Amino acid sequence: MAGRILAVLGPTNTGKTHFALDRMLGHASGMIGFPLRLLARENYDRIVKLKGAGQVALITGEEKIVPAHPRWFVCTVESMPLDRRVAFLAVDEIQLCADPERGHIFTDRLLHARGQEETVFLGAETIKPLLRQLVPGIEFSTRPRLSSLSYAGPKKLNRLPPRSAVVAFSASEVYAMAEYVRRQRGGAAVVLGALSPRTRNAQVGLYQAGEVDYIVATDAIGMGLNMDVDHVAFAGLRKFDGRAPRSLESTEIAQIAGRAGRHMNDGTFGTTADVPGIDPDVVDAVENHAFQPLTALSWRNSDLRFATIEALAASLERRPDQRGLIRAREADDQMALSILAKDDAIARLANHPERVKLLWDVCQIPDFRKVMADTHTRLLAQIYQHLCGKGRKLPTDWLANHLARLDRTDGEMDTLLARIAHVRTWTYVSHRGDWVADPAHWQAASRAIEDKLSDALHESLTQRFIDRRTSVLVRAMRDDGALLGAVARSGEVMVEGQFVGHLEGFRFVADQAEGAVAAKAVLAAASRSLKPEIAARVERLHNSADQDFCLDDQGQLLWQGQKVGRLVAGHTALAPQVEVTASDLLEPAQRDRVHKRLSRFVAWALEGLTRPLQPTANQQGALRGLTHQLAEGLGSVSRSQVQAQLAALTEEERRILAARGIRIGTEAVFIPALLKPAAQRLRGLLWAVHGGHLVPDLAFGRVSLEAGPLPAEGWRALGYLPLAGIALRLDILERLTARLRDLSRAQPDGFSLDPALASLTGLSPAALDKLLPDLGWSLSPQGWRRAERKKTTSRKPRKSVSTESSPFAILRQHRNANR
Repeated sequence: MAGRILAVLGPTNTGKTHFALDRMLGHASGMIGFPLRLLARENYDRIVKLKGAGQVALITGEEKIVPAHPRWFVCTVESMPLDRRVAFLAVDEIQLCADPERGHIFTDRLLHARGQEETVFLGAETIKPLLRQLVPGIEFSTRPRLSSLSYAGPKKLNRLPPRSAVVAFSASEVYAMAEYVRRQRGGAAVVLGALSPRTRNAQVGLYQAGEVDYIVATDAIGMGLNMDVDHVAFAGLRKFDGRAPRSLESTEIAQIAGRAGRHMNDGTFGTTADVPGIDPDVVDAVENHAFQPLTALSWRNSDLRFATIEALAASLERRPDQRGLIRAREADDQMALSILAKDDAIARLANHPERVKLLWDVCQIPDFRKVMADTHTRLLAQIYQHLCGKGRKLPTDWLANHLARLDRTDGEMDTLLARIAHVRTWTYVSHRGDWVADPAHWQAASRAIEDKLSDALHESLTQRFIDRRTSVLVRAMRDDGALLGAVARSGEVMVEGQFVGHLEGFRFVADQAEGAVAAKAVLAAASRSLKPEIAARVERLHNSADQDFCLDDQGQLLWQGQKVGRLVAGHTALAPQVEVTASDLLEPAQRDRVHKRLSRFVAWALEGLTRPLQPTANQQGALRGLTHQLAEGLGSVSRSQVQAQLAALTEEERRILAARGIRIGTEAVFIPALLKPAAQRLRGLLWAVHGGHLVPDLAFGRVSLEAGPLPAEGWRALGYLPLAGIALRLDILERLTARLRDLSRAQPDGFSLDPALASLTGLSPAALDKLLPDLGWSLSPQGWRRAERKKTTSRKPRKSVSTESSPFAILRQHRNANR
């Protein structure tokens, strides 16, 4: 009753599947078998979009969607309902007939599954000789690859081009490489054979959407995943096939490498740098799609005898009677039967053909957890005993308890993987309508748990192996359009919905990023998105009032509370320069505008300090020199340093000084207004900036302080005179010396220190005792009196004249100065 039989053969990316689907939809009815549940679901969804859900059925081991009157069936190869007659039938990846584990299923479909009008087998050309031998009358159609595939040699992981897939052969290797790619390139999607279809599709979706440019996978990538991959890099050339490690076959390398270059786009393949290159003969075979043909297909007897367990086992051991077929190695279901047959309780239950058939059906429950031996067979034994018990159904409470233990999303990735594998077992069981009460309920319950776990696993994989922020920014920056950026009041910068750092004034402080690529993406995105904000800030700063700025105690220039510059040394202490805070966001013209505005503010902020110290155009001679000395001292100077200028001042010039608030004392010339705390703090800042010193941290305004923290020049710049370990403010020094002179005139032979002196200076009597000798006073038995000068000759001393008011002394000092 079979019609035309056609084999459509060729390498990957030849459009074979598309051809078969078109042929199937051209018939009144049809059925197609895929090697993976994932592929079946993907193509089911595609046909539903074209023909509607009521026309298409999906049948897999874990999912059945069968409308009332379907015309086309999309299945996994194992689940194809061969008892249903259809006009068209196709099997994909027919070369899997040679697979040691599942090959016997494909071989059975090759030998027995037929469409009434047309049968199509899709696969690699390596199976062509055996198809000709085993399927009489078969026709062949060879399809060339739509794009070329070439060898690119070894490459370091961090040198792989975008849109690359890295293939490893263990979960631990996949995790390690994905972690490395995250640090170096922002992240990678992860595909493992143990992933549920939902998780696998979600991970591939991230890659296809461009959120990541790399995918790290096991050899599960080689089948069932159609992605836009440009390069495939093998991180190893050996795999564990379930029994022992072995080298990859050239056909396996070709199947995986064939993921590169889809449709009309060429692809490349190679290895990572730590893997030796691929053998030249293998490279040639892959590039030219020239492989040794298969010599035998895996076969297992499908005409089973269920009289007894022994009869069933014997029928499974039957050898093929056709050339080109070899008996399949013991599969998981056959291993489970062998173990359960040794259980006396199971053997007693399997006492007639119906029970033996049921036992075989139970043994075919897939071991999704890959824990065969005791764990899986114990579960199979429990299921079989329940099905043989009262009601011939699995107990509702027992089934509910098993599912409830799996309905949780906490734990690491491996824990989630194990739960998904376990719940897939119950999904499979729930689709046996004769095993459970209310199958629809248990199908929905198990599917809901699998979906929940799959979503949690996808989120866990994404969080661990993908820097979501980097992927979003990189994808957004591929376009030439403006990035969507925003700056909060707190300075937080968001770009395309991702937090990237803070904007402090005009300086962007990037959030910590993992790896050079991530850091570069953050900076690039911020620079591009902040241009409008920076331009607006420069304009606002330029138009701001002086009151919007601030000069802090460390010389930092703040605008609206944010640092935008600092003071640096100028040609004099009273004329510091402005340095705009370094920022890559400021254009040169913008930086100049900011610099000019900050300079105007600094001039305004220092005006109170500099006004009395600025010489006028008509100031000449002694007055100009004295003003210059005061400016260098930031508002104060020792009288001894300017004695000559003071002697040369006219009465008019003295009145000018007094009008400016400049006081001429017996010990110093100073400006009392500049001894107030705010002025002293500013003087200390200017002294530190000009000299490269640390900014003094003192209790400014105090009448006296310990003289330890600063050098003598620093104290003088603040308006203090350091004496005997004590810094005394100049105005207090003048009052102290005036009081000492009064006491000396009243008691020429010696006087005692009165309590008022301690109150005046804030010093204890002991501190005053140490201080007075430095001021020219000595202690005699009668008390304190002015210290006598040492005689330098034996001649009779001349009559003393006041050293400060004697016209001869002044004239002598003036002449010495002129010399």
